[in-house]
Amino acid sequence: MIKGSIVALITPFHEDGSVDFDKLGELLEYHVANHTDGILVLGTTGESSTMTHEEDDAVVRYTIDKINHRIPVVVGAGSNDTKTAVDKSIKYENMGADYLLIITPYYNKANEGGMIAHFTTVANAVHTPIILYNVPGRTGCKLSEHAVSVLSKHPNICGIKEASGDISYATRISRYLSDDFVMYSGNDDMVVPILSLGGSGVISVFANTNPQEAHDMVQAWFDGDLKKSLSIQQKYLDYIHALFCEVNPIPVKAALNLMGKNVGGYRLPLYPMDPKNHDHLEEEMKKVGIIE
Repeated sequence: MIKGSIVALITPFHEDGSVDFDKLGELLEYHVANHTDGILVLGTTGESSTMTHEEDDAVVRYTIDKINHRIPVVVGAGSNDTKTAVDKSIKYENMGADYLLIITPYYNKANEGGMIAHFTTVANAVHTPIILYNVPGRTGCKLSEHAVSVLSKHPNICGIKEASGDISYATRISRYLSDDFVMYSGNDDMVVPILSLGGSGVISVFANTNPQEAHDMVQAWFDGDLKKSLSIQQKYLDYIHALFCEVNPIPVKAALNLMGKNVGGYRLPLYPMDPKNHDHLEEEMKKVGIIE
């Protein structure tokens, strides 16, 4: 399993809204050079919900080819329709994905039995290891502790991205962690607390702008330098909060553009930041030295 910082990568767009593959290539090389431990494409941060299936496939294929086994590639293959999640998972497995991230079924939701059946059906359909994705703020539903306890025993379910922001819930499900089932923080402001519960790292928005620091925060923990790990978490905490002052990935794309990365804009309904929030983001970036 991956230990460290897995970037939840943004998808760069041209002015006309099409995917900017040249820029995507630049970002992938930037992350390899700055010790990102894994790449996630087609996550929430990648705006996959507004991309076509053809665009999804092209981004996955390009990423896997560009990375060329240098670091693991995780692909978001989830859907609120189990059959679609299965079809996407099989497709991305055949493309060479190292891991698949499967979100809880949003909007239509499910009862506990349906949740277990949804993930089990996908996990049974592929050999590629699956990471569960619990993010109730986005989906309107969450995995119960019991569902996690059951799914953690499936031989092809290897972990969970825990993004509820509920440290009590994270503590309860930490009882099911093992060598075969790990937990990643899905919240950049809770990386060290999740590591203290036995977590293996973070699937990170922050890493888009600060890949080295995100890696170092986790690596320092595993190296036994808990003070350094905590100091990185605390140093960037206000900036991390600014990255979520509007719905993700609006602020992180604005931050990358302020850094001169020129990753383009958004697809509706995502929209440029409120000027006051943009000023706040810029101020926090200056405070920690990301920009001058």
